[in-house]
Amino acid sequence: MYAVIRRYRANNVSELSRRVQEEFVPQLRDIPGFVAYYVIDGGGGEIASVTVCEDQAGEEESTRRAAAWVGEAVSEFLEGPPDVLGGEVTASA
Repeated sequence: MYAVIRRYRANNVSELSRRVQEEFVPQLRDIPGFVAYYVIDGGGGEIASVTVCEDQAGEEESTRRAAAWVGEAVSEFLEGPPDVLGGEVTASA
């Protein structure tokens, strides 16, 4: 299992989250090995996404698609590039 966490600073979390759900989530569902995707509102303009995939190829493809979609569709809601942490899941429950 592999996962990637992307942390963003956003100026409109609610609109960003709406567009993620409507526009980006469907793009993730067709990635081979896709398992789950979550968006977390940390308050104060902090937002994070977590993508879980069965393998590294899926995790890397999700990161590629996220970067392309953010640049094309929602960059006006974000303050700078995300912090990205991806890799193998080494413990789970």
